[in-house]
Amino acid sequence: MIGFPKRLLWGYIAIALFMAGDGFELAFLSKYLVDLGFSAVEASTVFTVYGLAAALSAWASGVLAEVYGPTRIMRIGAVAWVTLHILFLSLGIGFTSLPLILIFYGLRAIAYPLFIYAFVVRIAQAVPRDRLASAMGWYWAMYSIGIGCIGTYLPSFTIPAIGYYGTLWLSIGWVSAAGIAVWLGLPATPAEEKGPPIPIDRRLRELGRGATILAENRSIAIAAIVRVICNLTLFGFPVIMPLYLTSSTVGFTMPEWLRIWGTMFFVTIFTNIAWGWIGDRFGWIRQMRWFGCVGTAGATLAFYYVPAHFGANMPLMLLAAAWLGIGVSAFVPMGAIFPAMAPDHRGAAISAHNLAAGLSNFGGPLIATLSLPLIGFEGVCWFYAGLYILGAILTCFIKVEQPGVTSPRAAPSEPELTFAQGATS
Repeated sequence: MIGFPKRLLWGYIAIALFMAGDGFELAFLSKYLVDLGFSAVEASTVFTVYGLAAALSAWASGVLAEVYGPTRIMRIGAVAWVTLHILFLSLGIGFTSLPLILIFYGLRAIAYPLFIYAFVVRIAQAVPRDRLASAMGWYWAMYSIGIGCIGTYLPSFTIPAIGYYGTLWLSIGWVSAAGIAVWLGLPATPAEEKGPPIPIDRRLRELGRGATILAENRSIAIAAIVRVICNLTLFGFPVIMPLYLTSSTVGFTMPEWLRIWGTMFFVTIFTNIAWGWIGDRFGWIRQMRWFGCVGTAGATLAFYYVPAHFGANMPLMLLAAAWLGIGVSAFVPMGAIFPAMAPDHRGAAISAHNLAAGLSNFGGPLIATLSLPLIGFEGVCWFYAGLYILGAILTCFIKVEQPGVTSPRAAPSEPELTFAQGATS
C-alpha cells in the first residue's frame, strides 16, 4: 500500500474505531438537543465549549505523548472518553441539564485529542519526513472511515430503530474496541520501553515553545491560521446543516442528511491517500491553495445554494458533498508542513499544529453560534467561504522546503528535543 507504515497497522485501525464512536453524535447532536427543548444557539454553545476544551487538550497532547509515551496516552484517552461519555449521557442528557451537558461533554473533549493526536506523534516518530504526508494521508483516511462512514452512515439506520439516545450509547463499544486495539496491537516505542523519560521540565519548555514559536516563526504562524481555517466547515456544518437541510424550507429527512454528510467523508477516504501521495511528490502548498482553500470555498457555498434552488435533490447534494470532501482532504500535508518548518524544534511545531487543529474544532461551531442569529444560514456559509479565500492568500506567504519543490534539509541535530526519537521504521 502506497506510503503505509505497516508496523503501525493497529494504531491506524484504532483511529478508525475511535472516530466511529466519537463521531456518532457529530452530525445529529445539534438537532437532538433542539428536539429536547434547547435553542439553536444553546446547541451551538455546546459544540463551542467542546471545541475550546479540545483545542487546549490538542495543544498539550503532543508533549504529553512525548513525556509519557504515545501508546500510554492513547490508552488514557480511551478510558477517559468512555467514562465521561457515560456521565454525559446518564446525567447530562438523562436530566436534560444544559450545565451538566456542558461539563461532561466539555470534559470528554479533553480525551478525544489525547487519543488521536498522540498517534500523530507516534507517526512522526516512525516515518521519515519524505514519506510523512503519505503516512498522514492514511491517518486521515482512517479518521474519515471512522467519523464519516461508520460514524455517520450507521446512525442513519439506527436512529429510526432505537432513536438518538440509544444510538449515542452504541458509541461506547466502538471506543472500547479502539482502546483494546491499542492495548494489544500497537507496539510501545523504544523510549517507552526504556523507562525514565527525558526530564519533564524540558518537555514542558517545548510545550510552551508550541505557543511562542508562533511569534518566533512567521511561516508557522501563517500556517497555523490556515490550519484553523481548513476544517471550519468540517466542524461547523454539523451544527447548522441538520437544522437547515431538515427544515420545512428544504425538506431533507435526518437520515438523508446523515447520508449526505457520510458521502463527504467516504470520498475523503480515497482523496486523503491521493493528496498525501501527490503532495509528497509535487509539493504541498499549491494543492492546499487551489484545491484546499479555493475548492472548499466553492463547495461551502454549494451546500447552501444547491438546496436553496433545487430543494431536497439528493443527487445534487451528494455531488456537493463529494466536492467538499475533495477540498478538505487537500489539506492533508498540514501534518508534514509544521515539523518541516522547524526541524530543530519538531515537538513545538507539532504542538502548534495541534493547537491550530483544536482551534478549528472550536472556531467552526463558534462562528455558527455568534453569526447564525445575525446573518442566517446563507450568511454563515459566506463567512466560511470568505475565510477559505483568505487562507488561499495566506498560503502565498508560507515558506517551507517541500518534496518535489525544494531539497530536504538535514535531520534535527538535537533528537531529544524532537518527536523523531525512537523511530521504528
